[in-house]
Amino acid sequence: MDIPVSLVQQLVAGQFPQWASLPIRPVQWGGWDNRTFHLGAQMSVRLPSAEWYVPQVAKEHRWLPVLAPHLPLPVPVPLALGAPAEGYPWPWSVYRWLEGESVLQRPPSDLVAFATALAEFLAVLQGIDASDGPLPGVQNFFRGGPLITYDAETRQTIALLGGDINGQAALEVWETALAAHWQGPPVWFHGDVAAGNLLVKDGRLSAVIDFGCAGVGDPACDLSVAWTLFWGESREAFRAALPLDSGTWARGRGWTLWKALITLAEYRETDEIKAAGARRVLNEVLNEGLL
Repeated sequence: MDIPVSLVQQLVAGQFPQWASLPIRPVQWGGWDNRTFHLGAQMSVRLPSAEWYVPQVAKEHRWLPVLAPHLPLPVPVPLALGAPAEGYPWPWSVYRWLEGESVLQRPPSDLVAFATALAEFLAVLQGIDASDGPLPGVQNFFRGGPLITYDAETRQTIALLGGDINGQAALEVWETALAAHWQGPPVWFHGDVAAGNLLVKDGRLSAVIDFGCAGVGDPACDLSVAWTLFWGESREAFRAALPLDSGTWARGRGWTLWKALITLAEYRETDEIKAAGARRVLNEVLNEGLL
């Protein structure tokens, strides 16, 4: 959905007049699920870009204040919940601004230390009381649930890509992941541990943002970053700092495979950059065994 600055100005002025005089400008790296805007110097406005992402608004307002006090790094702080108005059909949010740039903008100075800090953050998140937390479902694209949800799509995509990938190797990785079932109680997971949701300040991990896909269940979905961002020593450091068994890592590899496959299938003929990124991740997944 196209969301111009003028619409955000109208929404803020109509519902939060105490902030009506503050300047509003788009955030350069504002994400895909939401459109994000600076509101003055200390706040941000986030608006879902499509109906798919609307349930994430209430989830963040409900659960981020619960999680934040237990976590070792800053996470978004909801300040106000906006209502549909001015032709915009969905709820929206005002957050406190978090300092830092995403990894997409400014890679960390020490990737091994960064990987360790991220793993330690996720380990703490997994240890927070998961009672009554949001279960996997349509609202978070079934992250935290069983991989079987995407079995048909994954197999169809492998067949569709044909000789463009090593289909046999992809099937082996996928079937290994399917066979490794989560055995423990549900734990908290972030759901979208990606470069765009990890902030860097002074070369270090400074904050983790965008908990719209968070929930309680199998934490394997949070391991995709091991293949999308880390490699070699940094991947080893990430795994060493997370107390998870080999089955969970196999499922994490499966989640990574699924996403890379569908991304390549969607963009291989239309977006060379996105297709190249998907190929790089597939190469990491298919050509390197579990550590």
